[in-house]
Amino acid sequence: MTAPLPASVFDTARQTPPPKHDALDLTGYGKKAQIVLNDMVYTLTITRAGKLILTK
Repeated sequence: MTAPLPASVFDTARQTPPPKHDALDLTGYGKKAQIVLNDMVYTLTITRAGKLILTK
């Protein structure tokens, strides 16, 4: 099991701009991608309207 993220990750005073990722690259130019955080799997879906939905 992966350890929870440390509180320092959420310290907004020290953060740099977040990295950018193209949603189409994440989905392999399809409609869905799976993202893992702390052993939990989330599904990123691109809708027909071009919106993003992230679900457990």
